[in-house]
Amino acid sequence: MSSRSPNSTRRALSFALPAGAFGLAVGGKAHAQAGWPNKPIKMIVGYTPGGFTDNMARTVGEPLSKILGQPVLFDYKPGANSIIGSDLVAKSAADGYTLTTVIAAHSANPSLYAKMPFDGVNDLVPVALSGVAPLILVANSAFPVNNAAEMVAHIKANPGKFNFGSSGIGAAAHLAMEQFMLTHGLKMSLIPYKGTQPALTDLIGGQIQLLFDVPSTMAQHVRSGRIKLIGMASDKRLPGYADFPTMGEGGVPFIANTWAMVLAPAKTPREIIVRLNTEINRILAAPEVRQRLDSMGVVPGSGSPEDVLAFLKSEIERNAKVVKAAGIKLEQ
Repeated sequence: MSSRSPNSTRRALSFALPAGAFGLAVGGKAHAQAGWPNKPIKMIVGYTPGGFTDNMARTVGEPLSKILGQPVLFDYKPGANSIIGSDLVAKSAADGYTLTTVIAAHSANPSLYAKMPFDGVNDLVPVALSGVAPLILVANSAFPVNNAAEMVAHIKANPGKFNFGSSGIGAAAHLAMEQFMLTHGLKMSLIPYKGTQPALTDLIGGQIQLLFDVPSTMAQHVRSGRIKLIGMASDKRLPGYADFPTMGEGGVPFIANTWAMVLAPAKTPREIIVRLNTEINRILAAPEVRQRLDSMGVVPGSGSPEDVLAFLKSEIERNAKVVKAAGIKLEQ
């Protein structure tokens, strides 16, 4: 692992970055190639409908269709940690009619898999960062801790006795817990699931004790008392979840998030990329979209394509360190 403190690394990815530091770095008016778009645009989603990726794709894609005057069609290609869908886009015509929405797992895949069918940086070009969603850590309601400091002490006193779940191996929720355990010298066993819902079911039932995930999925169960909140993995509370204290407030500061990003095939004309980036940033700045994102626990993204590329590269580098330190490898 790098000598840099893990929390400082993650703090660089806290929601202060996409929310403010990028800014709208597109100067002047961008004019896409003449006649574009003159037919529907396909948005490939590498997961099943109804989840975080789908919600973020639609948050951007539905308003975009009205602005561009052409339908944005959502095409679901789940599998292999989103690699199947991303590979289709990487091999599609670079004409502005095929896009994809990816999440943080996209930046972990090059380290998780020994062989990738495409290059995540050179075969796909970032269009826009749609948003960053800090994760929350939740526990089974019977787990005898009430905050992050108590949790660390209890796990250290009982090494190897507890299980944590994740929505999949290599998911942001999985790597967040691996990072947390590495930071604090904790030992627990991973129970991977095919999605958040089965993990949540087992958390409620007590088969696992802990789970990181996005707040929108967990909030109703926290508020009803079915599961217990340990803390929000962010440096401050979110507008839509002001009643959820941070892990730092519970004695152990920690930042962990997932995010959503729109990508296009490499060599897509620069004019089209800039036009899409400008329109998506305008969508994300709209009050009604910000309100929707607040309810999802997502901080709106922003920034030029170059800013988003720099963000993606930093995430690939960060995840590579976690994957190596935790010894995680997958076969496609």
